[in-house]
Amino acid sequence: MAASTRRVTILDLAAAKRVRRPLTMVTAYDWPGARLVDAAGVDCALVGDSVAMVVAGRDSTLPATLEQMIYHGEIVARAVARALVVVDLPFPFQHLGARTAVEACARILKETGCQAVKLEGTAGQAGVIAAIVAAGIPVMGHVGLRPQAVHQLGGYRVQRDVDRLLEDARAAVDAGACAVVLECIPAEAARAITAAVAVPTIGIGAGPHCDGQVLVYHDLVGLSTGRVPKFVRAYADSKTAIADALARWRRDVEDRRFPGAAETLG
Repeated sequence: MAASTRRVTILDLAAAKRVRRPLTMVTAYDWPGARLVDAAGVDCALVGDSVAMVVAGRDSTLPATLEQMIYHGEIVARAVARALVVVDLPFPFQHLGARTAVEACARILKETGCQAVKLEGTAGQAGVIAAIVAAGIPVMGHVGLRPQAVHQLGGYRVQRDVDRLLEDARAAVDAGACAVVLECIPAEAARAITAAVAVPTIGIGAGPHCDGQVLVYHDLVGLSTGRVPKFVRAYADSKTAIADALARWRRDVEDRRFPGAAETLG
């Protein structure tokens, strides 16, 4: 069945939870990737600060800047017709006070054309979330493993403090978050949080009991370099296919088989 071409909204996310329809979200950083994500009927396109790692080759998300998020977010929002476009608020804006966070999120919303922002945070950021929502900007929360806090958390580790995870998720929802990403937490903790909050939970490394799932585009299509997390499933081997195509083209040029008659202008 073909996917609807109507824009997905935060109301659709809420409705999906009510009827137990699993939600889908994939990261997107550029025009061709965003077009493919949208054409596949994915509900949400996330312009993640993971762009610093998977596109720019950094070892964490921390170097991502507001300008980079706006640059990539504008491209993705322009490429997408159906999916809800969500852009990450980069470090450290959610820690600089509500006014600064609202100003940064307003820039993201106005300059990209996205429909929501995503904010990593604990219960301590509830006031910031509330201020952003009060400004008319939909917010998706993010609890569990928070890559922006990787040094504080001691690395990319499973987060097992169920009481703290539940407190953080509830605080985000009470502050007005329209959904919450649950990253790298035990499946039973994700089940408990999903049952406890009224908004959709979207898991990554959080087991099958969330209201939806998100993966990084490069991991999903097999373009990752280096270590791939256990919770990833690659649905294609694009890296091998691209490497093979490049090598074949190089050999054809070296052997003067490219360009051939079909590629030569008369």
